[in-house]
Amino acid sequence: MDKAEAARAAVEPEGRAPLNYFNYFTEIEDAFVRRRGRHLLLSPMDWALIESWKEMGVPLHVALRGIEKSFDSYESKPRKRTVKSLFYCQEEVEAQFAEWLESQTGAHAPAEGDAAPAAAEPVEEGGRALPFPRAVIAAHLADCTAGLARALEKRRAAGPGEDAVTEALARAAARLGGLSEDFGRATRPDAELLESSLTDLESLLDRALRSSLPAEEVEAARASAAEQLRPYKARMERATYEQTLDNLLAKSLREAAGVPRLSLFYL
Repeated sequence: MDKAEAARAAVEPEGRAPLNYFNYFTEIEDAFVRRRGRHLLLSPMDWALIESWKEMGVPLHVALRGIEKSFDSYESKPRKRTVKSLFYCQEEVEAQFAEWLESQTGAHAPAEGDAAPAAAEPVEEGGRALPFPRAVIAAHLADCTAGLARALEKRRAAGPGEDAVTEALARAAARLGGLSEDFGRATRPDAELLESSLTDLESLLDRALRSSLPAEEVEAARASAAEQLRPYKARMERATYEQTLDNLLAKSLREAAGVPRLSLFYL
C-alpha cells in the first residue's frame, strides 16, 4: 500500500459507517463558516478543493486543524481584506498533511497475534516526549469514546430527537474515533497536535450544549456558577473572573449531559 492509499484508509477506516450527513465535506464547511464569522456559501471551487484533499487522503482532523491554524494566524494580524475562500487555508492544510504523513512513516496496523508496541515510557517526537505513556493516552481516548457513546445514548433515550446536542455528540464520537486510530498508528505521535484536536471537539460540544437550552436556563446556570465564585471575585482580575465563570458554566452543562472531558489535562 502506498502513502496515498494508506492515508485514504485513515480517512475512511474499514468497517466504520458514515456519520449521518456530517461527512468529510460538511464538517470542513462547518469549520470554515464558523471561523469566518459570517455565513458564506462555499463556491464550486472550494468544494473541488475539499474533494482534492479527500482524494489525497488528508484525514478530517488534519484538515480541520489546518483551517483552525489558518484563522488563528489571520486573527493574530487583522487585515482589512476578509477571508472569502477556503483556498486561504490550502497552504496550512497541506503543510499539516505533510507533517501527518511524516508522523505515519513506518506505521502499520498490528496483525492478529502481534505483540502490542511497548508503551511503558513516553515516546519522543521531534525531541519532545509524550506527557504520559502512550498506553495511558490510548486508554484515555478509548474511555472518552465510550463516554461520548453513553452520553449520546442517554440523550436519545430522553427523547429530544436529533437536536444540536445529539448531532454534536455523534460528530464528536466519530472524529474522536479517527483521532484514536491515528494516534495508535503513528510512529511519532504528537501530543500537542492531539490536544489541539481534542480542544476543538470540546468546543464543538460546548457550543451545542449552550445552543440547545433556553436563554433563561443558561442564565440560571450562569448565576449558579457566579454564586460559587462570589467569595473569590474581589481578588480576581476581571478577565480571569469572566473566563473562570465561563469555565464553570461549561462544566455544569457538561455534567448535566454526561459529557466527558476529552483534554489530556484530565488524565
